[in-house]
Amino acid sequence: MSALLWALLALPLTMGTVLAAGGRVTDRAAPVAAVTTALVTLGLAIAVAVGRPTAGAPLLDGLPVRLVVDGLSGVMAVTVAAITTAVLVFSVGDVPPGAARARFFGLMLLFSGAMLTTVTAATLPVLLMAWEFMGATSWALIGFWWRDPENGRAANIAFLTTRAADLGLYLAAGAALAAGGAGSLALADLPGATGPWLAVITAGVIVAALGKSAQLPFSFWLSHAMRGPSPVSALLHSATMVVAGAYLLIRLEPLLAASGWGGTAVAWTGAVTAVLLGLVAVAQNDLKQLLAASSCAQIGFMVLAAGVGSATGATLQLMAHAAAKSLAFLVAGCWLAALGARTLPALRGAARRDRTAGVAFTVAALTLAGVPPLSLWASKDVLLAAVLHESAALYGVGLAGAVVSAVYAAKALWFVWGPTHAPEVTLPRVTRPPLVVLAVACAGLTVLAFPPGRESLGRVLAAPAEPAPSAWEFLLSGGLALVASAAVWVRGPRAPGSRWWADWLGLEAAARLLLGRPVVRLAHALAAFDDHVLDRAVDGGARAVLRLARWTDRRVEGRVDGGVEGIAAGARALGRWARLPQTGQLHQYLAQAVVAFTVLAVVLVLMR
Repeated sequence: MSALLWALLALPLTMGTVLAAGGRVTDRAAPVAAVTTALVTLGLAIAVAVGRPTAGAPLLDGLPVRLVVDGLSGVMAVTVAAITTAVLVFSVGDVPPGAARARFFGLMLLFSGAMLTTVTAATLPVLLMAWEFMGATSWALIGFWWRDPENGRAANIAFLTTRAADLGLYLAAGAALAAGGAGSLALADLPGATGPWLAVITAGVIVAALGKSAQLPFSFWLSHAMRGPSPVSALLHSATMVVAGAYLLIRLEPLLAASGWGGTAVAWTGAVTAVLLGLVAVAQNDLKQLLAASSCAQIGFMVLAAGVGSATGATLQLMAHAAAKSLAFLVAGCWLAALGARTLPALRGAARRDRTAGVAFTVAALTLAGVPPLSLWASKDVLLAAVLHESAALYGVGLAGAVVSAVYAAKALWFVWGPTHAPEVTLPRVTRPPLVVLAVACAGLTVLAFPPGRESLGRVLAAPAEPAPSAWEFLLSGGLALVASAAVWVRGPRAPGSRWWADWLGLEAAARLLLGRPVVRLAHALAAFDDHVLDRAVDGGARAVLRLARWTDRRVEGRVDGGVEGIAAGARALGRWARLPQTGQLHQYLAQAVVAFTVLAVVLVLMR
């Protein structure tokens, strides 16, 4: 069974590498190869989710590669593979033949393979490698249309922001090594750290997770990620990179609990993000920006659930959001390609131009709004029941976030269903099946939030028993969503008055002011120190050495040469003296021997 787990990761990574490296010569075959790979990967994901294999291989001394599929990672693997398949099938009709299709489909497969490795990693080294590779491929996908400098700039901002937060994982790994050696780098062993190292590990994991999932204060990078192709947004925002942080917090909930403070910090961060980024979504006039801000807000509910230990509620929210958000982004991409517009006023009435797209977007938006009987309505109540058990104040903030979700979803619907004179929109046939499947999933996943589906999912996840939502909780949240949606529909959308909301709370400006500018100024100061101090010191040292060499040449070299020449002259004189007795005449050698023995005898007598 471990062979299936290796195949699950190797197949998309290998095919992605082949397509990305193959260049334009493989453009024609890329769509079929990518979709086939995605379908086989989905089959493998289902197989490993059922079989739950483990796999291992040597990497470094004491740090092997370890992969594990349990209930949570199995559900995540199936979700990632299913959404990837739907997005790639849609991309066959969405990405034009003249584009670099091999590079696009190859990068998408590499990105999916990195996410699958992330969710099955059992140790920090494997998680870090997959985490970093996922960030690198996201950078390439966001900047896919690289000839536009703005796309490259957006990709850089997204990459650098998440990369800065990723340093938290390195901090956590270092603290784990310091706390217990190499063996402590297993994810399951992290809660066992003691003393201050436990706090350091927890803080590092939280920072990395919040950064990857675009939670406050890192949310602004997701705004720039909208520069990528719509299928990229659909995959990145729904079930892969942006939910990777939430998944990590769900996975490491025992670590949050062991720290004593991590769970509370995470829960409040998620709840506040759900409200504030929901209001940011309300303030947007660009559809993709609205959906991006809503991703931050919806993932905030997952983070909130992870903070209070509701693994079942968080997983339900993750699956339902994956279906709804990927569906919304795919339809938005259709409208962008067909109408050449992305602002809501320019998209007025777009849903009327193609009924399949219009109905699909409506299902996605109503799901995001939490309208009964769609899946996010029920999943939110499952996690909010656990929140209410922990804190009534936290429940109130979460419920407020749910109401704001209905407002921004209804705003989008109000525009796209308005009267219009826009031309008809005809979707390619290949793009329709993924839309239908995802729309069905938005409704069908609701059954998992009610018995016996909820209990079955809890057993699969091996999650502890969680408080079940009461009937009044379902009625309250559903009623509020309907009232808020109806109010927006009847009165028309109202955006917050301050430009601050439309500018994503000024988070990017704050990051530039508090981090970017100080770092640049420090870099300039260090460069000036290098130029004016270090360089001058090196140049001064070189000049001093050169002067010493010249002085040595003038003053010392002659004396040294004279001494050497004197020694040589003495050696030559000794040589001449040594040759004098060597006459070649035997009687002289005999006389020399007699003299030598006589001297030796005299010395011996005197010494006695």
